Amino acid sequence: MELYTEDPSPDTLKEAENELKALADVVAKAQMKLFLSGRYDEANAIMAIHAGQGGTESCDWGQMLFRMYQRWAEREGYDFKILDVLPGEVAGYKSATVAVNGPHAFGYLKGETGVHRLVRISPFDAAARRHTSFSSVDVWPEMEDATVEINPADLRVDTFRSSGAGGQHVNKTDSAIRITHIPTNIVVTCQIERSQHSNRETAMRMLRARLQEIKRREQEKERDEARGVKKQITWGSQIRSYVLAPYVLVKDHRTNYETGNANKVLDGDLEPFIHSYLLTLDEESD
Repeated sequence: MELYTEDPSPDTLKEAENELKALADVVAKAQMKLFLSGRYDEANAIMAIHAGQGGTESCDWGQMLFRMYQRWAEREGYDFKILDVLPGEVAGYKSATVAVNGPHAFGYLKGETGVHRLVRISPFDAAARRHTSFSSVDVWPEMEDATVEINPADLRVDTFRSSGAGGQHVNKTDSAIRITHIPTNIVVTCQIERSQHSNRETAMRMLRARLQEIKRREQEKERDEARGVKKQITWGSQIRSYVLAPYVLVKDHRTNYETGNANKVLDGDLEPFIHSYLLTLDEESD
């Protein structure tokens, strides 16, 4: 701006505006990091996406969410690694599990846990009717200090041939692993590694992280109840709506943040939603 006073040209003003916007982005990201004070906020994240009822339409929505988070990870410089994908019968994904690796990955993505709702004119409906679809997202940290003890007798381990997204990059042998934790009925699957041993190690890390996260959430709930705090939004609640017809709007129901640029959001621009959610958490903790 000082340069503009010396040289009041449109080019100088444009340069100042661009630098001011870049600075605002830097400040916003720095501010978000100040909110990441949770014990596991610095950890890598494991994310699972499950299509709800609705057949092909819901499976397609599951894949759209998968792409949204993949694009977000690319924008933020995170490593986005597919661990398991179960394709839909016609299109999309019935389920997908990925690892998002990088500083504060869990801290930024933890607010994505819950049910995501899509309203649009279905491309799979010959009558071009409006459909509502749901997919659930769960995010948990990959904990280096996970201390959950797992009794081998509580596990059922199945092997199968790798297939689906990622399957084309692995050996076509029975190297994929599915582990069921019988007491909790938690199922984890990994098929991306080239050896059965590597897939089993990754699946066990996923299982240990999930069990630790369940324990953490239970402890957090007990602390809230002891303090007389009742969370209005619990895991599994509808957290965000993506409406593409008859109007266009993406709205977070916890923070009331909304935008009319749905395409930008679905292309990975999640920072405003993440920022507003972290800000809400910070205000609740005061």
